[in-house]
Amino acid sequence: MANITFSSPKMKKDLTVYATAGNCSTLLAVAKEHKVPIEFECENGECGSCPVEVVILANKQPMGMHLTEKEKTVLKLAGKITKQQIEDAELKDIPPPWRLACQFIVRNEDILVKF
Repeated sequence: MANITFSSPKMKKDLTVYATAGNCSTLLAVAKEHKVPIEFECENGECGSCPVEVVILANKQPMGMHLTEKEKTVLKLAGKITKQQIEDAELKDIPPPWRLACQFIVRNEDILVKF
């Protein structure tokens, strides 16, 4: 169970929604369900149109998060993440700050999503 706060200049004010962990919903699916205006096109991680900055709000070690190969490629080409951040995610379970909303699976931790 997690609180997800969406923040963007595209919105009149921040919106916090409750997401049930374990249902395997992507961040984009949660955003669409709550009419959050995250831009997207393909919804499968190839176009790179839905990058979001994810900030973990808990004062504890963030959960390790799997990056798909598509996501690594798209975010690296867009200059959103570095090779070192990819290695840190894979080897040290340190999540990178940028993710694709269509690939990010909501976990059991409170997050701030900036777009």
